[in-house]
Amino acid sequence: MEHNSKTVVRETISDETSEIMRYALESVVALGGGKAAYIDGYRIGGKTGTAQKAVNGAYLANNYIMSFVGIVPSNDPAAVLYIAIDNPKDTALLSSYTTTPIARRILLDIIEALDIEKQEGGIEKDWEWSDKVYYEVVDVVGKTPSEAKELLSHFALEYSGSGEKIISQSPIAGTRLEDGSTVKLMLGD
Repeated sequence: MEHNSKTVVRETISDETSEIMRYALESVVALGGGKAAYIDGYRIGGKTGTAQKAVNGAYLANNYIMSFVGIVPSNDPAAVLYIAIDNPKDTALLSSYTTTPIARRILLDIIEALDIEKQEGGIEKDWEWSDKVYYEVVDVVGKTPSEAKELLSHFALEYSGSGEKIISQSPIAGTRLEDGSTVKLMLGD
């Protein structure tokens, strides 16, 4: 196996421009046409594309290439993903509907394979009525069951043990869960 060393020829863009572009790509996924690629707790950047194909200088009717390019995490990219679908059938002619759901599934695999950790500071998604909504689990250890019920109103609560106070909880405080998920609470004195 042969190894070659890197030689920097020139800087293609400044650090400032790179930061602006990465923020713009994250905005597309959180706020724009790439929302279906959003993964709660991870900073995903991306851009959708729809290109009408041409032959001999004339555009073809109803013949497109749908694409998505994504980076994870957007503030310090560890991986780049590019997907292109040539002339998809029976779908809306928007890449946001065709490529981004596929990209999300692949990005989840990339996150797992590269052991990319969740992080704070990303752009919060502009939620739509059909989206899964996530809430942060708060600390209810030391609280009464009625206090816990009020503080964890977005979750289904499952109690075990007996007593007047919560002595442990799973998952721990700070975890983000989908609305309606179960939080397990252990009662004791």
